[in-house]
Amino acid sequence: MARAARSRTPHPNSPRNPPHRLLFTWLHGVPALPAAVRRAYRSRRTAPAAPVLGPSRSLAHPASATLPGAAPRRPLRSALGLISVAVLGAWLGLVLIGGVHAPVGPMDTSMALRPSLTGGTRIDVPPLGDLELSSHYAPVSLDVDVDRLDPVRSRALVDHPERFAGLQDEVTHDVTRGALGLALHSAVAVASGATALSLAVHRRPRRALAAGGLALALLAASAGTAYATWNPRSVLEPKFSGLLSSAPSVVGNARNIVSEFNVYQKELARLVTNVTKLYDATSTLPVYQPDPTTIRVLHVSDIHLNPGSWRIIASLVKQYRINVIIDTGDTMDHGSAAENHFLDPVSTLGAPYVWVRGNHDSRGTQKYLTGRPHVTVLDHGRAVRVAGVRLAGVGDPQFTPDRSVVAAGEPAERTAGGRLADSLRTQRLAGTPVDIALAHNPTAVTEADGLAPLALAGHLHHREITTLPQGTRLMVEGSTGGGGLRAVQNKKPAPVEASVLYLDRTTKRLQAWDEITLGGLGLSRAEVSRHLPRENQPGAAPSPSGAPHSSGASSGPSSGASSGPAYGPLPRPARSPSGGPR
Repeated sequence: MARAARSRTPHPNSPRNPPHRLLFTWLHGVPALPAAVRRAYRSRRTAPAAPVLGPSRSLAHPASATLPGAAPRRPLRSALGLISVAVLGAWLGLVLIGGVHAPVGPMDTSMALRPSLTGGTRIDVPPLGDLELSSHYAPVSLDVDVDRLDPVRSRALVDHPERFAGLQDEVTHDVTRGALGLALHSAVAVASGATALSLAVHRRPRRALAAGGLALALLAASAGTAYATWNPRSVLEPKFSGLLSSAPSVVGNARNIVSEFNVYQKELARLVTNVTKLYDATSTLPVYQPDPTTIRVLHVSDIHLNPGSWRIIASLVKQYRINVIIDTGDTMDHGSAAENHFLDPVSTLGAPYVWVRGNHDSRGTQKYLTGRPHVTVLDHGRAVRVAGVRLAGVGDPQFTPDRSVVAAGEPAERTAGGRLADSLRTQRLAGTPVDIALAHNPTAVTEADGLAPLALAGHLHHREITTLPQGTRLMVEGSTGGGGLRAVQNKKPAPVEASVLYLDRTTKRLQAWDEITLGGLGLSRAEVSRHLPRENQPGAAPSPSGAPHSSGASSGPSSGASSGPAYGPLPRPARSPSGGPR
């Protein structure tokens, strides 16, 4: 009874008005609640009743009192903990339950958003390989995996080939519907993951809900970043990794990519259409149909006695229907007569072979190649017409098969380049301008700047693409022989590199090029990256008539989209071209 009476005794300072009394009760710790609830609440919220005052503090300033046992409030640490749990939970949600299954045309696919530092889109087509597109820059990437080809839908396409005409619209609709479903599913995944992880860590419902809301906000911010940086032109420059024989059909035709460009979904649909043709029920690869309006040039260099290079070149000639092969030298390693028979396959590669001497190729090597069937040797600025393209080249003035030979250096290269430039001026005055200038050393061919729209070289054993001050595009090829036998001296095998150049059959201007990179000794990975000059992208300003193109390769989401000129000189490489391998 005493306890009951004591519980009903009003607080000495409590107001008499009932509404005010209720407000007073709520502000003073809800004393009307049962004693057990009050004790549990106060054990978390309050400290011991008696404050311990310092020597300089008084009861007149209770706010300055230090309460022993009270945890200091750290809002920054608490916020960082909440953000960390939300991010980790969102990542786990995306990885564990973030994927969706969606039919795309005749294929069953899995779509998922994945945490990423660079963003982009990856389309995995087992066993052919995968396509990588720089579609956006955001903390998430879009992964599309082709699970299988539905036998019923694929058989319908094989039996009725006319349905391929409407397949693009069908795929566009399927991709759009799958993307919407993926967005909703991802929102549920990140919210669930962050909420569950926060509940397990903090064991407080309000904090768990806050983590889930923060995860949704982060996903929305990532989506906004992806939308702001969305680059539909990325489908013009895909990077294919996988079986080399599948690259032309999957990557597509250079001219068709430009002429058929409309929106991202349709280009993605075209890629899926190509994959569908590869995956048809008959399991036969379709014949690659090259665009009749382009000339396809295969650029190789620095083979260095690697016999496997001939098989690679022959395969590229067959897969891409190459019109002419250009070799910018260092085919040999020591230039001796004993090595000459290594050159015998050049007449049987399936396309005309144009060659200029490198600093590892002797005059005897050049004499052995001269006059062989389907082989054209260029030197002293000689100009010829091969496969509809006007070519002129000069051999390397230096012969340095070993380190005991004192090199003549850049002056000798520039002198040889001067002879090439004189020949190009003569051809221009005669009304037969040269389309491509050739030399082994980039230092020599830079003397042709402004006299030909395109210049090819090698020597450096890695790719460099530069636009020279007068507008000539200089393309330096890597080693098609993977550095030759010297590659075994390195810790990591040097890659095998070659490029396919697409030239307009009428103007002979560069339309696009594919950079082909194969794994070196002991490796079998193949990568094909598509590149377009800025002036050849949709909406770009046309080049002035009669002037060489002077743009570099487009890259990044904003390439070709600026309001300034569509092309312009690029900075020259800081490293001297003559500083590469000898």
